[in-house]
Amino acid sequence: MKNMIKDAAILVAITVIAGFILGFVYQNTKGLIAQREAQDKKEACLEVFNDAADFEEMQDCFTEEVKKAFEDNGYAGERIDDAAKALSESGEVLGYVLTITTSEGYGGDIQFTLGIQNDGTVNGISILSISETPGLGMQAEDVLKPQFKNKKVTQFAYTKTGATAENQIDAISGATITTNAVTNGVNAGLYYFETYLAGGSANE
Repeated sequence: MKNMIKDAAILVAITVIAGFILGFVYQNTKGLIAQREAQDKKEACLEVFNDAADFEEMQDCFTEEVKKAFEDNGYAGERIDDAAKALSESGEVLGYVLTITTSEGYGGDIQFTLGIQNDGTVNGISILSISETPGLGMQAEDVLKPQFKNKKVTQFAYTKTGATAENQIDAISGATITTNAVTNGVNAGLYYFETYLAGGSANE
């Protein structure tokens, strides 16, 4: 019995000490982690809006109302994770940066940022996370990303026969699911911009 009590006391002591150490480490690193996350986020925004001097995060960008509107308009697999105003040195709103996740990828969720100027021109996209088939869907960064840059359209469509119009995106050979997912995600972002940002609730 004495040995059991002794062993239990040792385990309790180890647990308390380990908890104290973990708490100490967390308190001393959480500030650095938060700073790093903020820096990574700003770099992602700058990649799709390098003319901006700063970014102002917008709150409650994907409300239940927006979610329902997405579902009603064919974007049930997409969501807006974050939205930020792209600001000039003087604080003028140059456009917006949206962080979008689409669940329609072949390997799961695909998350990317989308930069849109006030006139609706797409600056480009930057893929943040993707888990598609190596050699096929993983070509999204090289094949799809450049095709959205500096395009001003209301909606994109992908094609397997070669793009012949401004709104057409050449599909990745053998990876139409990935192409469709990214294209739908960008279209969801354009829909959100036109409905809630360009003269909509963001400017009320």
